[in-house]
Amino acid sequence: MNVGIDAFSFDLPKIYLPIPVLANHRNIEPEKLTKGLGLQRMSFPDVHQDAVTFAANAVLRLINQNQLNPKEISRIYVGTESAVDASKPIGTYIIQLLEQVLGTQNFNHCDVVDMTFACIGAVDALHTCLDFIRLNPTKKAIVVATDTAKYDLNSTGEYTQGAGAIAMLVTANPRIANVSQTVGISTEGVFDFFKPRRYINKETITQNPENIDWNGVLETEIAIYKDQPVFDGQYSNTCYVNRVKEAYQHFKNEQNTPTENISKNWQNVLMHLPYCYQGRRMFVELFALENPEILAQQEGETAAEKLKKLAKSPEYTAFVNQKIYPSEIASGAVGNIYTGSLFLGLLSTLCYHYKENSNLTNVKMGCIAYGSGSKSKVFELEINQNWQAAIAPVQLFETLEKATEISFETYEKLHKKEQKTSVIAPINEFYLSKIETENPALVGARYYEFKS
Repeated sequence: MNVGIDAFSFDLPKIYLPIPVLANHRNIEPEKLTKGLGLQRMSFPDVHQDAVTFAANAVLRLINQNQLNPKEISRIYVGTESAVDASKPIGTYIIQLLEQVLGTQNFNHCDVVDMTFACIGAVDALHTCLDFIRLNPTKKAIVVATDTAKYDLNSTGEYTQGAGAIAMLVTANPRIANVSQTVGISTEGVFDFFKPRRYINKETITQNPENIDWNGVLETEIAIYKDQPVFDGQYSNTCYVNRVKEAYQHFKNEQNTPTENISKNWQNVLMHLPYCYQGRRMFVELFALENPEILAQQEGETAAEKLKKLAKSPEYTAFVNQKIYPSEIASGAVGNIYTGSLFLGLLSTLCYHYKENSNLTNVKMGCIAYGSGSKSKVFELEINQNWQAAIAPVQLFETLEKATEISFETYEKLHKKEQKTSVIAPINEFYLSKIETENPALVGARYYEFKS
């Protein structure tokens, strides 16, 4: 029995900042970002948007486009590192909001949970739901990847920012793609990227040496949480390469092909893209391992020099243009969306082939996921005969073309949360309407509504 992805939907910000505009304000040569990293636009959440609205909008669109009966959905599993609460999962918000539109008690027997492992959490959610469907082939599950990738102003991560959600329907005998049961894994506990609680002495804020009550905080320390991570870009790249190489070899070992060049069998390679060209920059190491004769032909006295030449060789350039480029199209126009990055690349690839009228039936695609902290997973997709019919209503590229450019000044106000009104008023979507500040039993509760 085949199990995999039957349908896709998504929700993205309707506004973006052109990367050259950001580069000029940060005194960076624009081509360093556009041509060097493949970045074109940075999508950014509007005032009324967050990881909950992106997720709920994507799931509602998935249900409507595929005429799903909500009572048939047994699971909604969410991968995210942008939770709006340290206890209440995004999954509970999703079913609450869907019931506002679809009717009450549609999801009271639906299992929901959030899964967090940096940018690989939605892959973990997918694999968990695939196992569930293999045991319960008449059931249906939805996997959601939803995140907002936000970095400090003037930081080296700022130009990689992005936001949005990807929703996937997981079923037996799926229309789009079967997902392999074989998975290669590599895990190691490291601090390459994380979002810690940060503590400051309360006296610093109150200017009072006595431990007085401050907004309900009775402890001497105040914990602060920031959306922006603590990260080391160079170290994170090293962890990315190490985990991917180990997971890739583990995948080959698990399917009893330890010496085979498996990427030759893949129509496309889908990788986690924290920035557009990350995949092509990192996969060259695997390409070198599987094509030692091509590596040996490169100029250079050291392995590093040869690898650098290989990255610009005709052989590797052709590999990138054929197998990796289709996944980069949406990434360059959206930015990093953390848990959704791999799946945005998959959706971009399928929409590219749909536009090209490619014959993908029975071809295989390789998925190489990564999450900081750190873990990599490698697995395969096999595209099914009815993939085009399932992709037709998605219209990813058409949606991106309708996005609205914002000014640098507006972007900075949104980033600092100084902007109080939406740049584009919500329409036909869920939006954040209120955060409770007065009722002590509900302080901090987030309320959402649907604007038709």
